[in-house]
Amino acid sequence: MKSVQPVQEQPSATAMAPALSDQEFRQIRDWLHQHSGIHLSDVKKSMVVGRLQKRVKALAMPSFQAYLKFINLPTQRQEQQIALNLLTTNETYFFREEKHFNFLQQQVLPAFEQQRQPLRIWSAAASSGEEAYSIALLLAQQLGLAADWQVFGTDINTAVLEKARRALYPIEASQRIAMPLLQAFCLKGVGKEQGRFKMGPELCQHVQFLQANLFDLQAKLPLFDVIFLRNVLIYFELEDKKRIIQNVTRQLKPGGWLLVGHSESIHGYLDTLQQIRPSCYQYKKPVDRQLQE
Repeated sequence: MKSVQPVQEQPSATAMAPALSDQEFRQIRDWLHQHSGIHLSDVKKSMVVGRLQKRVKALAMPSFQAYLKFINLPTQRQEQQIALNLLTTNETYFFREEKHFNFLQQQVLPAFEQQRQPLRIWSAAASSGEEAYSIALLLAQQLGLAADWQVFGTDINTAVLEKARRALYPIEASQRIAMPLLQAFCLKGVGKEQGRFKMGPELCQHVQFLQANLFDLQAKLPLFDVIFLRNVLIYFELEDKKRIIQNVTRQLKPGGWLLVGHSESIHGYLDTLQQIRPSCYQYKKPVDRQLQE
């Protein structure tokens, strides 16, 4: 009788993956801060491993150090973006922090309805588009699809921007959208799209998405009447927060509004931003001292 050789157990994916040393984590943390301004605390080390591990293995890199050296090559812009996409956090849902939408509807929009001016609103950290489309749904309901309004959504993460452009979401996400808005401006998926819903084409004509790095804002953007910068600053250190606020405010019209997350405060960051209510700031154009003299 032939002897049967014992089957050797294959090493697990975790065992095969390279370990992340404290020094490598600090180097990756510094790289992320340099390219995005985002600061990772020490407790985020396991998150970095979880998000980059598969990519390091897919490229057959022997270590995280080798991967870091690879993405620092000037020729590896595409891989740099992949790393940014993997390391940036994107948590969002429709009509998140509803009080801001009530503020927009009750205090901001009536003035534009009376003056009949073009309206431009910026979702500055748009992620997969839920915030931008929530704004668009409200504007469509309040102003109509024939009115002159536009919503711009930006994010540093190109992967979530592609999802935003598709405007296709799981049907469960629609539970946060009022039924009249769903019926008027959204389409229910059928056939292969069953279980999902999509923003209607007329609504999507009012919404566009661009890549932008708020820490180093170089994207060509218009001036805005309202900017949503919500639940973004929590990922940055104080001086970097101030830099982002300065970058974003340059895109705000005098008298325009800057809305931050309910748990965030930018009081004292800029003299030109006046807090009207918690998390709602109005931009006051600085006075030209030469004209005063």
